[in-house]
Amino acid sequence: MRVHVVSDVHGNARDLARAGTGADALICLGDLVLFLDYADHSRGIFPDLFGVENADRIVELRTARRFEEAREFGRRLWAGLDRDAVILAAVRRQYSELFAAFPTPTYATYGNVDVPALWPEYARPGTTVLDGERVELDGLVFGFVGGGLRSPMRTPFEISDEEYAAKVEALGEVDVLCSHIPPEVPELTYDTVARRFERGSSALLDAIRRTRPRYSLFGHVHQPLARRMRIGATECVNVGHFAATGRPWALEW
Repeated sequence: MRVHVVSDVHGNARDLARAGTGADALICLGDLVLFLDYADHSRGIFPDLFGVENADRIVELRTARRFEEAREFGRRLWAGLDRDAVILAAVRRQYSELFAAFPTPTYATYGNVDVPALWPEYARPGTTVLDGERVELDGLVFGFVGGGLRSPMRTPFEISDEEYAAKVEALGEVDVLCSHIPPEVPELTYDTVARRFERGSSALLDAIRRTRPRYSLFGHVHQPLARRMRIGATECVNVGHFAATGRPWALEW
């Protein structure tokens, strides 16, 4: 059995269409939407609306952790526009292309920049969406936990630590723990390019120590200090910033 795993697709439909080649299934750990590319400020919903110079400025403010200034800057740009309607229309355009690129079968969960309410409209019969749920693939049990934790970034699908922990607890013991965000370990949560710690989950870390899955697979942090490390019996793997690499991570058994 061979499964390809991707995360942080951020609009890369071209490579997503090839991500399942040679695999029996594809797993996607979320963040399909591209709002703003921190590596290329010309890409995404934000620069499409407001131009590259404004994208440069908001990235500068966020990187400096001047989040309130960034929010005020954004409020001025959005003045006079129906922000929710504009973003929803742009997300729909991206989802139409991205969900069409998923091979069959695909098992997917949400990232923190995704809009879960829209997924039922775009997920085709060959795509199974899981959140706080399990699926068995050729003898291995995969558990999925979607979304992110609340942060100063205020992205669309952030939930409380308690709600997130409840989803982790609902999985029970699994062979492969699949989540969008990493367990709360500094080497896995610090982004070396953005120069900040992203939110990791203590509930995931507790589950890894308690239930000892074979693998913990996740994304969210695009350029971590460590892409792979072992916690006890569990191999923890950041499956990559797929938008930039275009390459899936492969699991065979």
